[in-house]
Parts: sequence; C-alpha cells; structure tokens
Amino acid sequence: MADLLYFTGTMDCGKSTLALQMDHNHKARGRIGRIFTSHDRAGESVLSSRLGLEAVAVEVRPDFDFWHYVVDELTQGGRIDYVVCDEAQFYQPAQVEQLARLVDELQIDVFCFGILTDFRATLFPGSARLVELADRMELLQVEALCWCGERATHNARTIGGEMVTEGEQLVVGDIVQNELEVAYEVLCRRNHRRKLTAARARATLSPEVLPFGGTA
Repeated sequence: MADLLYFTGTMDCGKSTLALQMDHNHKARGRIGRIFTSHDRAGESVLSSRLGLEAVAVEVRPDFDFWHYVVDELTQGGRIDYVVCDEAQFYQPAQVEQLARLVDELQIDVFCFGILTDFRATLFPGSARLVELADRMELLQVEALCWCGERATHNARTIGGEMVTEGEQLVVGDIVQNELEVAYEVLCRRNHRRKLTAARARATLSPEVLPFGGTA
C-alpha cells in the first residue's frame, strides 16, 4: 500500500537534504519518481540543500494540479512510482488533497517535507492539511539549535536584525527590503516569545552568557 508521509521540523534540520536522499534511495532501487518544490532558496524549479546539493524539480504554484499532472504523465506512457514534495508548507490545502488522492487511487507513494509553523508560530495552511491527512508524520531527528544552545522549535523572521511578528506569511529570506535585510533564524520558544534573536542577544547580553563564541 502506498503512503502519504510528512517529514517536518524547523529550518536548518535537514529537510531538503533528506528529500534529496529519499529520491536517491528510491532511484537506486529502480523506482521512477518526480520532485516538486515551491519557493526554494535557489530559485524556481530546483530543490536545493544548504549542504550544496540540488536537483531539478517541478515548481508548484498556487494553481498547480498534482492530479492532472500525474494523470497526464501516465496517460502519455510515463511511469511514476513516487513523488518527493519539498517546501510542502507552501502548498494549497487543495493540493495536499490531490496528493492524498494520488496515494489512495493510484497507489503512488508521496513523501512531503516542510516546516509546520511560520514566523508567527502559526500553522501554514499546507502543513495543517498534511497533519490532518498524512498516514504518518515524522519529526526529523537532526535538531536545529537556538543561539542559546537549546533545541530550536520556532522559526523567526528578522528585518534589519530585529524579529518581526507581522507581515505576509510568505516572504523569501536573504533579500533586501526597504534597504533592510530580510532573514530567518530558528529560536527556542523562550527566545521567540522574547523576540531575542542572536543579533539582539549579542548587543544586549553579557558575553559570559552567550554560547558558541558570543564575543565574536
């Protein structure tokens, strides 16, 4: 029986790396699949890892239809045993339902990878639907760490080094907006509640309490 699986964690926990590894492992067993992604840091139609690995992918836009795409491929004589879906938090709930239909009606394995919550600690709609529909959800074991050394559980958006909790849900990081850099970092819940980012901590806390070379 095919499965709809959701592999999730904070940023920096190796989701995209695992997605690429999953695709490699299945290809090595003679299976044929497709890779999908949305708003990857490397640009459109590519799945990239922070380790430098990448693969060509199909870009998932809001109007993309997984069911029609796969049925068209099969009708034209193609073969699809599995699909790898990275950045699944950005998918529309209806697209997640299409993925579930691929599993139930076509017996195609679907492996989704993404983060659960946005910079406001609110569930992404795509992730919420995956939690509701997935046969199994796996929390990735590679733990991202907050600047304080605790396990990171929340994703924070910073503008000019200051954490923000308002704004559009989807904003690409590592860009300049209104002459200020937009970036993301992972924090433990305590520091997320305090809006205490690494930059702010370096500016306000004593070096003695900062781990990981806080005096740099």
